[in-house]
Amino acid sequence: MKSLAPNGLARAAVRFKPAAFAGTFVALLMSALIVSACGILLETGARASVPPQRYAQAPVVAAADQYARFVTGSGDGRTETAEPLPDTARVDSELARKAAGVPGVRAAVPDLTFPVRQGESTLTGHGWGAHRFTGATLTSGSAPRAGEVVLGTTAAEVGDIVTLETAAGRAGFRVSGLAEPGPGDVDEGAVAWFADDRSPALAGHPGKADAIAVLPEEGADTDALAAGVRKALAGSGVEVHTGDDRGGVEEQGLAYARELLTGLGGSFGGIAAVVAVFTASGTVALSVAQRAREFALLRAVGATLRQIRRAVASEALLVAPLAGLVGCLPGIGLAHWWFGELRDRGAIPEAVELHVSWIPLVVAVGTGLLTALVAGWAAGRRPSRIKPGEALTEASVQRLRPGVVRTVLGVGALVGGGFLSVLAARAAGDDAANAALGVVMCFMLAVALLGPIVARLCAGLFGTVLRGGGAPASLAAANSRTNARRLASAITPIVLAMAFASTLVFMHSSESHVAERQLREGLTADHVVTHPAGLPAGTADRAARAPGVEAAVSLLDTQVLVPVGSGADRWLQNSTAQGVSGSGRDLAKVQDLDVRSGSLDRLGKGRIAVDRTLATSAKVAVGDRLELYLPDGTKSRPEVVAVYGRGLGLATVTMDRASLAPHVTSGFDSVLLVRGGDARALAALGEVTDASGYVVEQNTDRELNAWANRTMAAVLGGFAAVAAANTLVMTVLDRRRELGMLRLVGSTRRQVMRMLRWEALLVAVAGVVLGTAIAAATLIPMMRGLTGEDPYVPPLTYAAFAGAAVALGLLSVTLPGRAALRR
Repeated sequence: MKSLAPNGLARAAVRFKPAAFAGTFVALLMSALIVSACGILLETGARASVPPQRYAQAPVVAAADQYARFVTGSGDGRTETAEPLPDTARVDSELARKAAGVPGVRAAVPDLTFPVRQGESTLTGHGWGAHRFTGATLTSGSAPRAGEVVLGTTAAEVGDIVTLETAAGRAGFRVSGLAEPGPGDVDEGAVAWFADDRSPALAGHPGKADAIAVLPEEGADTDALAAGVRKALAGSGVEVHTGDDRGGVEEQGLAYARELLTGLGGSFGGIAAVVAVFTASGTVALSVAQRAREFALLRAVGATLRQIRRAVASEALLVAPLAGLVGCLPGIGLAHWWFGELRDRGAIPEAVELHVSWIPLVVAVGTGLLTALVAGWAAGRRPSRIKPGEALTEASVQRLRPGVVRTVLGVGALVGGGFLSVLAARAAGDDAANAALGVVMCFMLAVALLGPIVARLCAGLFGTVLRGGGAPASLAAANSRTNARRLASAITPIVLAMAFASTLVFMHSSESHVAERQLREGLTADHVVTHPAGLPAGTADRAARAPGVEAAVSLLDTQVLVPVGSGADRWLQNSTAQGVSGSGRDLAKVQDLDVRSGSLDRLGKGRIAVDRTLATSAKVAVGDRLELYLPDGTKSRPEVVAVYGRGLGLATVTMDRASLAPHVTSGFDSVLLVRGGDARALAALGEVTDASGYVVEQNTDRELNAWANRTMAAVLGGFAAVAAANTLVMTVLDRRRELGMLRLVGSTRRQVMRMLRWEALLVAVAGVVLGTAIAAATLIPMMRGLTGEDPYVPPLTYAAFAGAAVALGLLSVTLPGRAALRR
């Protein structure tokens, strides 16, 4: 029995059956690649920080909480969620006096950052007091007073009068001095410093500051200083930051970067990891099942149950750790590429670095090892448990009926998918989207668990067609029907690839298609005026005075947070918003929002209009009050005076500009819509285009935002495609005896290869049909809830997906089939 030692059996199996273990190795390698890459992004999001630059010389910084805290439930069921604010939350500048009174504080400086326009140039505005911690120094002249400004050393001469545009409007300022920017100003380009008492009004935030920089006396302890400031400002809602936390105050994008990375690594990473583990376990199970005859022979010659199980476990220990370690290397490369692409697109601040540690790598290797052990144990449980004679019989004739537990779980997943599909069809907005996301997971689980039954049904359905295609096609149909388990192992990864890729890609194509049409139909202005630096206040009034202009409305585009959902299952939804400079009647002349109920005429202070999908999700109608968070986190409960239908293409929330402007960093408008007039008369205001040109530009921006969806589809679809090819190769190489028998009874190599190709075509078509059905069951209710319309599927894109699946199947059987027939 020494030859039956478990580790010896495992080493012999790996040595003499390399094809089966090569497939397992590839599956576990791909699983480790996905898990390690997503784990690295998740850890980077959790650890992301930005070293302070502007506040490098201010060891303590006081700032408002940059998250909206939303509480649902009460008591033990109370939960609090935090959503990053669309804009900067500000503090009362008077708090600087309280902070300055703390022992050890030399000075407490309210700090503001706001955009300034000088002709076609854009400057960054600050209060002059900021020079105390940024290091800016006067080279000539004096500090600014009211109506004065300090500029860079090459911008002007002392005593010059310069015209600057701020949130307060256009005005002339006397240059009181020239200054050399300090280390805290180096990344801001051209800088303009104003009098401290005038800066808040010029920024559009009277009495407010972005943060308060606390400067210590010599020798003061930072921790003690922070504790003193925290105590002095208790009850004001202000947070006190030290160390690298100060970088998060000056870098508004850090919160979004953290959310994006944790979302990719956590939410998408969780789905990807489940798919990867699920597919890898199927491959391991297939590898063990292909050696059922060997296990039966071992049982016949005296091997015990424990020895068989230990042999399977030892095989996993031999293959899984090495596959995991090898898979982590491309996983690190994928994480680096993904992170770099996100940073190049501006989604992640330049100062954030990718964090690679041992934790996600160990998790990836451990996950692969656990997957191999569990899958091997499950697949080897029956051949090691039944009697030796029964094992030999069962190894010769494939079981046609899956186990009871597997069948019950599969039927449960199928019923769950159907229930969620009906629920999503009856819901609207994000409720429909959230319900639909569970549909694809339930149906995929059902396909995997009920794989042999599904495969037999597919073989019977498509086999009817194949039987009319000659002897090779008829033999392929008979093989597929008889070997349903083998067919199911090949179909499942293709279904995965088709379902997930279609759902992710066509979800975006559907939204883009509807948004493009809504924007094109809703923009009725004759001229659209834009400027890279934004349009200052009063631009609409200047345009309205141009000859022939019937209406001129400027829009301030931003985002607000709106609680949606019902009961304890509520969350904050990030919704686009536009602030209108004129009345609702003026807006109707340049935008057709497709008002469904109410009227835009009442649009004004405390009164807003919302898109119908948001109204449905938030459970409000005309006359109700909608709870929302303005861009800086200020809570508001305006009255809904109109519900419209083109929010996806234009804006989800429409409100008056005066109510929105004090809550954003930039008081410059995003776009000016003009009805009537001549484009040449508007050229002085900015870049003028017509409605169609503006639509094309907006669609280009939307396509850039679709990159993330396509990347996720490529990662999941690519992994599933490799898994499908891997499974097909394993099944063909395992059939050498069968293919050799066909050659012995007179079949030619060409006939055998045609049989394999027909089988591959059946597998590919079945996978495409099932994957398409799952994607449709997911997308139809989701898109009807989000857009009110059916999904838009570009024919060429779908044909490319289906063609790739068929080509992959044919290639995956042709190459190993030829290799098997050479012997």
